[in-house]
Amino acid sequence: MKHLLILHTGGTIAMAENDNGALIPGAANPLMAYNKLFADKYELTVEEPFNLPSPHMTPREMLQLKQRIITAEQAGIDGVVITHGTDTLEETAYFLDLTLPPVIPVVITGAMRSSDEIGSDGLYNLTSALKTAAAPDARGKGVLVVMNDEVHSARFVTKTHTTNVATFRTPTFGPIGIMESNGVKFFQDLVNQSICDIDHVIDHVFLLKAYAGMDGTFFEALDQPTTNGLVIEGTGAGNLPPATLPALEKLLARHIPIILVSRCFNGVAEPVYGYKGGGQQLAEMGLIFCQGLNGQKARIKLLVALSSGKRGAELATYMRDAIS
Repeated sequence: MKHLLILHTGGTIAMAENDNGALIPGAANPLMAYNKLFADKYELTVEEPFNLPSPHMTPREMLQLKQRIITAEQAGIDGVVITHGTDTLEETAYFLDLTLPPVIPVVITGAMRSSDEIGSDGLYNLTSALKTAAAPDARGKGVLVVMNDEVHSARFVTKTHTTNVATFRTPTFGPIGIMESNGVKFFQDLVNQSICDIDHVIDHVFLLKAYAGMDGTFFEALDQPTTNGLVIEGTGAGNLPPATLPALEKLLARHIPIILVSRCFNGVAEPVYGYKGGGQQLAEMGLIFCQGLNGQKARIKLLVALSSGKRGAELATYMRDAIS
């Protein structure tokens, strides 16, 4: 019998409606009532390190989860399931994917409907996540996100709908597995990436999104001694309005790493255009193009990289490709 660790962290999966119809965290996680449901299938260790709505999640809680999983693996745990709010689930998943060795299965799941809502998906997703964490084929695949009968890699999955139970999608590449009646079936493998075994996280790593008519106002506000890094979601293949360039040059002169991704849902950022503010000029200025990640994932990767001490050419190489 597989010994699995469940870490409950809060989110909609652990919420219920109050008298006014608003979803709030309860005094007790409703999923705890179902532990006995799995008693004949798995040996379970169940913990609740915190009970947070996912917008309250920070990299410090993510690091706490990473450290607990390392301890669990050393103690012989066969797999880990984390329940999490969906708003920032993909960021926690990717943080763990970047910082944990891809050995025991680590599976993150959540819910789009609260525990007391008709059609609640929390218990079903938890069951699917446990099946995945117990599957021999899940070993070595990195951190996985299991929702709505699909298995996605933490690296590329993203939340695509505010309320739909099918919200988690992997643009361009699709899921790497599906849930079947007998368990999980994988049909894709990802190229392994290097792992940053960090023991602390820095702060003041920012994310901005480009828009038509953007100027240097926001970039000037970030021209501070405390700023450690910046990710920009550029337009198209990776371009910016020309009015942003003077402020960007000042940030680069301070040796603040600036990472450029696309704000587009699909595709990768690459230096294609040669006009003022186009990708070719931005690359020549020193912006680092990160291919394949969205803005929030690229920020997590930059934060992890800087926390691990990467700088200069090493940082640029690490950030350029989602599979590095």
